[in-house]
Amino acid sequence: MTAPPTAAAPAGSSSVDPRAAALRDARHLVAASAVVLVLAVVSTFVGVLDVTPWSLWRQLAAGDLDGFRDAVEVIAVSRFPRTASVVLAGLALSVAGLIMQLMARNKFVEPSTVGTVESAQAGLLVVTLLLPAAPLMAKMGVASLFALAGTGLFLLVLQRIPLRNSLLVPLVGIMLGNVIASVTTFFGYRFDLLQSLNAWMIGDFSGVLRGRYELLWLVLALTVVGYVAADRFTVAGMGQEFTTNLGIDHRRVMALGMTLVALISAVVVVTVGSIPFLGLVVPNLVSMLVGDNVRRTVPWVAVLGAGFVLACDILARVIRYPYEIPVGTIVAVVGGVLFLALLLRGRNR
Repeated sequence: MTAPPTAAAPAGSSSVDPRAAALRDARHLVAASAVVLVLAVVSTFVGVLDVTPWSLWRQLAAGDLDGFRDAVEVIAVSRFPRTASVVLAGLALSVAGLIMQLMARNKFVEPSTVGTVESAQAGLLVVTLLLPAAPLMAKMGVASLFALAGTGLFLLVLQRIPLRNSLLVPLVGIMLGNVIASVTTFFGYRFDLLQSLNAWMIGDFSGVLRGRYELLWLVLALTVVGYVAADRFTVAGMGQEFTTNLGIDHRRVMALGMTLVALISAVVVVTVGSIPFLGLVVPNLVSMLVGDNVRRTVPWVAVLGAGFVLACDILARVIRYPYEIPVGTIVAVVGGVLFLALLLRGRNR
């Protein structure tokens, strides 16, 4: 008599223990965070002045307390604020791009490709013209309102235009952003403000000092709000009828998403300028590597976004040492290439 088959899973079964998978994912996330931490330490000690752990040790060993205090002051006033601003801007813009993609139901959009950043720059130009002595918070508020209006305009255009191809969505957003940027550039030229306008258009962390970057800590709180509401953005992206059937207020969720994207974009533009393609490339790379579970991908998007900008910022400082290339230029080149690769990949599919 043949023995009955056992209940054990067959060899090669794809069943995976959810707890083991979650633990493995957590270990990978911790490892990625450790890499980002190493990049942050390297970023802190990269610069024209010789301020490194070895130089600090030599000063202590030689009893040069004055030189040691000066080096620590450089770190406190310039190096740490710069590294912190790079990390905060990178993680916040990446999460903002993910939120934008969920709201637009398209993986090829982000604040710099739908007119949000260009609208924030237009708001900065308006407040500079009308209230040149306005405080930083007032400029951020006006820029946020303009960014919110630009984001709403893009989503309204998407509802009015029948787009049969998902690749047309970012093209519509880029055209809208270019129209807004052209109007802004015209008035900037007309009132001799092109130099100020260029400072907002190109992301640059070289001017970050203590007392001039603290506004970026606000985007960390906004990112946490985005993580808490991530599931609602996913549901809202499936359409108003589906969202309403689940008992969720679609308009309220969309308004929250637009507000988060607008505030994050405005704060970053006001503080360090525009960093294009970041919110587009990082969420797509995370989706390819980790999957589309939003609750799971948001921490990955934040960590890899911070690491990506840190790596680009370090490269921007060493590629022509002791001179520096704006980090927005490096991110735009790398992000533009990756954006084209994603477009071609989507077209092949």
